[in-house]
Amino acid sequence: MTIDFTIKWQPAYSQVMKTQMQEFLGRVEKTSGEKLPDYHSLWRWSVDNKEAFWVKVWEYCRVIGDREGPAYLEGGRLQDDRFFPESKLNFAENLLRRRDDMAAIVFKGEDRVQRTLTYKELYDTVSQVRQALQAAGVGVGDRVAGYLPNMPEAIIGMLATASIGAIWSSASPDFGVQGVLDRFGQIEPKVLFAVDGYFYNGKQVDCRDKVKEVVAKMPSLTQTVIVPYLKADLKDMGAMTFDEFKSPYKKQEIAFERFPFQHPLYIMFSSGTTGIPKCIVHGAGGTLLQHLKEHKLHCDVRKNDKVLY
Repeated sequence: MTIDFTIKWQPAYSQVMKTQMQEFLGRVEKTSGEKLPDYHSLWRWSVDNKEAFWVKVWEYCRVIGDREGPAYLEGGRLQDDRFFPESKLNFAENLLRRRDDMAAIVFKGEDRVQRTLTYKELYDTVSQVRQALQAAGVGVGDRVAGYLPNMPEAIIGMLATASIGAIWSSASPDFGVQGVLDRFGQIEPKVLFAVDGYFYNGKQVDCRDKVKEVVAKMPSLTQTVIVPYLKADLKDMGAMTFDEFKSPYKKQEIAFERFPFQHPLYIMFSSGTTGIPKCIVHGAGGTLLQHLKEHKLHCDVRKNDKVLY
């Protein structure tokens, strides 16, 4: 078999020189004294100078936090290495730094639902949900779960959870009851955000019976919150709606507490093909820096650009 390695497209030199990657490269050259003529040389420098590289990423991406001590400690084995071991930040504080009337989230649920949230609306709603979670007994290190589609309430729930220092986990609503219990049953969440149903290929898929069965088999829950996506009858759900959950609380400034760089942010899961799914914990600092690096340097995402997921 012959493989065609012909270059199909490459940006013009003038485009390359305007990217954030190129700007970042220039800053590294200026402060390190290294000559970095291209991307590969920058990559090589980042591998050979881990501490200096991640400090530069922190500075270039203007991370909000308390940076103290070394940026990298080698532990002998890869799993024992530590990044920013004395630094603190809050993941949600970094994502909610903007509070204007520009669109933060543009949501489309197939051709049925379309909603837009501004940065101010996002911040205010997170503030309310954060207060509601705290009133439900959620504190640092507790788990909050979402049995939700990719929708604004999932992002709001995650940010409110992270702002407290609690841990967010989620599962798609097309999972069956046992698939959800195999995952959430291990982490014992205090609060569950769930949806009444979702749209798939133009059809409505009702999730109410599944949600009721999950809740009945998860004794750790102190509160279940239903997002009425299909606007279905929720009388027999025995749960609050999303609006009922947040509405008693006023929109107010969020007092963000900063946690250690490696503080847990998400619990994700393996596929479950070789037994019960295994928990995979992602730290707040590593997740934040990696996403900032990917979006700003690799994807050249800038203020007011739109990213489709």
